[in-house]
Amino acid sequence: MPKMKTSKSVAKRFKITGSGRVKRGHAYKSHILTKKTSKRKRKLRKSAICSPGDARRMKRLLVGG
Repeated sequence: MPKMKTSKSVAKRFKITGSGRVKRGHAYKSHILTKKTSKRKRKLRKSAICSPGDARRMKRLLVGG
């Protein structure tokens, strides 16, 4: 059976931390920024950790199986 390929779209958006958790960036930071407060935009800059259910799926896509 051939090896599973890494999903490249997922690889660009998510990273696995040293402890094995999945790190992601926040959404809603690309456009229409004038109506968003400075505090909100500042918080969106920081990365976040995926929820356990999503993390399992992302790990499977990242390591290819």
